[in-house]
Amino acid sequence: MNQLSVGVAITGSGSATPKVTLDNEGLSKIVETSDEWITSRTGIKTRCLASPTESVPDMGAAAAREAIAMARITPAELDLIILATSTADDLFGSASLLQAQLGASKAVAFDLTAACSGFIFGLVTGAQFIGTGTYRNILLVSADILSRWVDWSDRSTCVLFGDGAGAVVMQAHGEDRLLGFELKSDGSQNECLQLAYQSEPKELISGVAVARGTYQPITMNGKEVYRFAVQRVPEVLSKALFRANIPTDEVDWLLLHQANQRILDAVAQRLQIPDHKVLGNLANYGNTSAASIPIALDEAVRSGRIKSGDVIAASGFGAGLTWGAAVFQWGR
Repeated sequence: MNQLSVGVAITGSGSATPKVTLDNEGLSKIVETSDEWITSRTGIKTRCLASPTESVPDMGAAAAREAIAMARITPAELDLIILATSTADDLFGSASLLQAQLGASKAVAFDLTAACSGFIFGLVTGAQFIGTGTYRNILLVSADILSRWVDWSDRSTCVLFGDGAGAVVMQAHGEDRLLGFELKSDGSQNECLQLAYQSEPKELISGVAVARGTYQPITMNGKEVYRFAVQRVPEVLSKALFRANIPTDEVDWLLLHQANQRILDAVAQRLQIPDHKVLGNLANYGNTSAASIPIALDEAVRSGRIKSGDVIAASGFGAGLTWGAAVFQWGR
């Protein structure tokens, strides 16, 4: 990808999740399900749920502060903040409020919506600003509160989702650490996974009507999403690795969107990546949408599993439908 004039490095990570958890046993008191049913089909054991007073900017700021500290910069040095979210507190955007909470007065801020692919899309978007020399320090925050939009009587979806935030700092670097990427969208499959607006007409005066309504709970065709993921994710990862000129056996870590353990296993098998190279925390958090990749990344960095210079092949996939992959080296 070295058409960029300036290199990009990911120099800091952070994560934040709500304190309140709901395990599978607790879910069985809400809908007809069991720990065995959920675990065997998804790999999820528990999930974190935001309280009624918690917000996307609150969680995002907590994750961001950790990432900024690890990168050894201050909020005042940030040039740009990208907030990857599908559950903004304000439809006009939540990134500016996040900027204010951090005290990043110099940074421009905007929201980016690509559902569970948000972190990968945000990473590639941020890299373009650095590569052209426009900005030097970028904060990418991925945060979602999906519990607001789950139908807690629908066991096919309510068992899957949790809330959380993850963040990384991207900086200009003499050597490009973003080695390759590939992004994809297919709107013809949009109905497979939706958080859709539903309205009814409201007549203002005779002959003049507007739509009034709200967003409806998440709906998903699980079989189609699984089929899409196990086919498209290995393809997009292979293309990103080809662009990076890195063979699969030189990948240190495979980092996938934490959607379903069956999907993670199938993708790793198709790429012939052994289990010990696959990062995951799905059992503890469930599907946290755009936040899932950076949360897992941060945990692996802070535990010492990921070390500076490690090659990470990451892929996000989900509603839109959207999917993408990025191959990068961790650290300065």
